[in-house]
Amino acid sequence: MSQTVHRRGRWRPRLDRPALVALLFGLAGVGYRLVLTLHTVPVSNSDEATFGLAALHIAQGRELPVFLYGQRYMGVLESYLAAPLIAVAGPSWPLLRLPLLLLYAVFLWLIHRLTRRICSPWFATLVVGLLALGGERVVRDQLTVVGGRPEVKVAVLLMLLIAVGLARGTVRHRRLAVGLFGLLAGVAAWSDWLILPYLLVAALVLAWAARRELLGAAGALLLAGFAVGIAPMIRDNLVAPPGEDSLSVFREISTREGPTPSWSQRLDGGLLEGVPLAAGLCPVDGCARWQGWFGLLYPVLLAVAAALAVLAYRRAAGAPRGERVGPVVHLALVVGAALTLLSYVRSPLAATSPLDNARYLSVLQLSLPAVLWPLWVAAVACWRGTVGVLGRLAGALATAVLAALAATTLVVTVLFAITGAEASRVEERQARELADTLRAGGPHEVYGDYWTCNRLVFNTGEEVVCAVLDDGLTPGQNRYRAYWRQVGRAARPGYVLEAGSAAERRLRRLLGDRADAALVTEVAGYRVYHPETPVRPWR
Repeated sequence: MSQTVHRRGRWRPRLDRPALVALLFGLAGVGYRLVLTLHTVPVSNSDEATFGLAALHIAQGRELPVFLYGQRYMGVLESYLAAPLIAVAGPSWPLLRLPLLLLYAVFLWLIHRLTRRICSPWFATLVVGLLALGGERVVRDQLTVVGGRPEVKVAVLLMLLIAVGLARGTVRHRRLAVGLFGLLAGVAAWSDWLILPYLLVAALVLAWAARRELLGAAGALLLAGFAVGIAPMIRDNLVAPPGEDSLSVFREISTREGPTPSWSQRLDGGLLEGVPLAAGLCPVDGCARWQGWFGLLYPVLLAVAAALAVLAYRRAAGAPRGERVGPVVHLALVVGAALTLLSYVRSPLAATSPLDNARYLSVLQLSLPAVLWPLWVAAVACWRGTVGVLGRLAGALATAVLAALAATTLVVTVLFAITGAEASRVEERQARELADTLRAGGPHEVYGDYWTCNRLVFNTGEEVVCAVLDDGLTPGQNRYRAYWRQVGRAARPGYVLEAGSAAERRLRRLLGDRADAALVTEVAGYRVYHPETPVRPWR
């Protein structure tokens, strides 16, 4: 553990060996992600650009959005965090992502502190080492500004540390700490609803740790803090038109009609694809069948971890509350992971689109200490020789699982750093080339597809405005309606379409003999058309 050293009137903390190794792992993880951030890896997209445009509008004082443009359930806290940087230096992908890099560093520090308090120092070092690694799926969830997950993980860890401190009596201002707990819960609920299972279990830990205090002033501060944190969401829902409040929109998305996959298909997509992808054991394009081993093992580890937590709690019966808080937090992390996984596999998307939706399991990183703790306990008991033959066999197997987990994660990380990162850099250069071409020579009001438009607008700092059309050249998903109206008023808009796409073929059919004359340039896989007469078939 960290020790305080007094020498010649000077004070400085000294790290013990596990903490020092964890610090080196953490610095390596942050440094690796800093390099990726500076090179805009993973590649940007229009979803992220929408958050960037919200940050630009906040920086300019034009808008104060509560939710992401075009929807009413994803908070834009990440846009507010990036707004001061963009106000100083203008639109930039590295600046947009820099707050998330800082959140990742805080996440590593907090999960190390929590794991040391409820587990052991060297195990906390192992957890930090695993979290310092990351292939494209993992770092995309950590570094790209697509809403919610980086900040809510930090919030939950702080909430659990507050509860642990309250149980052990190490918190000086207890009522203020409870109020901060409520504030963090409110902000997290506004930012991303995926964190609700963890907010629930964290609240139960708090109720266990300080139940008597919550009946008085501390409980009032808890509610007040939560109300302040979630106030933006409440206010927006109060003024939302009928059917456009957060619950209605979220319910509509969750109940869209379509084929209903079987439970076996959902479990296959959720466990064998989703869990290994979220854990960083597979490349971003999917898992081979053999790579699904961790997904099969995951529910078993959750069950064993829950049993160990209950057993430890019962053994500590009669001990001070501070000595029993560790098993309580373990059990909370297990239940949070189980509820998150259950919620995910209930969705048809777990079966129909596991690659795109595995990002919703990134919050399972919060439960990594609890999930791996049974393996660590078995491995340590084996190598210390404190168990019998069966215990040694179980310990050797646990050691092999931990080694396989670390080795697989390292291989996926190295492969991404060597090969996948370069592919992202090439695509990013092409997007920048397209933006520079249009900024310099026009047209400045254009139509395009969804994955082109907002990224183009952000890359040009709104010098080029783009409105979204679908493949049939009819209005598409226009998140920021002001762009659609501006392009709609243009006397002679342009069209930026991927070469050979269905939308381009449709445009050429509508232009007929004028198609070649309207083509002004071809750049970065796109063709830019600027016809004399606008083509707006929906009118």
